[in-house]
This record gives sequence, structure tokens and C-alpha cells, in this order.
Amino acid sequence: MVVFGIDPGYAIVGWGAVRFQANTYRALGYGAVETQAHTDFNQRLETIFDELYAIMQRCRPDAVSIEKLYFQTNKTTAIKVAQARGVTLLAAQKLRIPVFEYTPLQVKTAVTGYGKAKKPQVMEMTRRLLGLAEVPKPDDTADALAIAICHAQAAGSDLRRLLNNKTI
Repeated sequence: MVVFGIDPGYAIVGWGAVRFQANTYRALGYGAVETQAHTDFNQRLETIFDELYAIMQRCRPDAVSIEKLYFQTNKTTAIKVAQARGVTLLAAQKLRIPVFEYTPLQVKTAVTGYGKAKKPQVMEMTRRLLGLAEVPKPDDTADALAIAICHAQAAGSDLRRLLNNKTI
């Protein structure tokens, strides 16, 4: 299974493609879509859509996993992140890739086994699970890989339950 993880944003959108097979993870690619602060916001949204659409089209993932939006203290920022998240979801929809959403607590629990893990712990465990020499930068990229791992574990556990209930 190939999972495309996304850490939504509008200045930096982290992405990571992870293959999960035989209980092992392998990073197929990762990076970030970055937009410039003084660019018209609609152009920033177009850049995010175009770049993620092209990357997903090349990767052809089985699923997209994205962090659920939670309200921050700055409502203006939350609205802009929601708009950027919307064009990201549109890119997945246009490619007919199913989307799964996870909270930060779910991601931390899946990657580290502890829902209150700190960001450096999640990033280090993501690096270890993927067998990478160093934690990917920017942080949004490492977060996207962790979100992909979260879905691979969630989907894998459903599959394991299904297989365990079958008699051969």
C-alpha cells in the first residue's frame, strides 16, 4: 500500500509518500510545497493545488492521509489553512484517491505509542521507522511522513483483523 501524507498549510505544505508492505515502511519521496508570503493568496492556493496534484499523479497512492484541522487562537490563520487544505483535498478528489483524516493525537500514538509525545520524539521515531539517515526538513515534511505512517498502521490493523477472522 502506498500512502500520501499531507501536513496542510499555506506557506509550507509538507508531503510524503510511504510504502507499507510486510510490516515495513519505506519512504518513496517527500518534500514541501512552499509559497511566498507576499504572493496573492489565490495564486498561493493555485500553486499548492497544481504542485500537489502533479506529485500525487506521479505517485499514484492508494490513499491520502491528512491532518485534521483544529482551531488555533488566530482565526485568520485557521481560515487560510482551511482554504489551503481544501485545494489539497480537491487535488486528491480529482485523482479519485480516498482521503483519511487523523488528529495530532492519533498520529503521535501511531508513530510513538504515546499520544502526548513531543514533536522531536515523533520526528525521530518517523526517521527510525523509515530508516532515514536524518529527520527530513522542513518539519512539515517529517510531519507529513508521520501522517502517512499513521494511516498505514490504521489500514494495516483493519486488514490484520480481517485476515485473522478468516479461516483457510
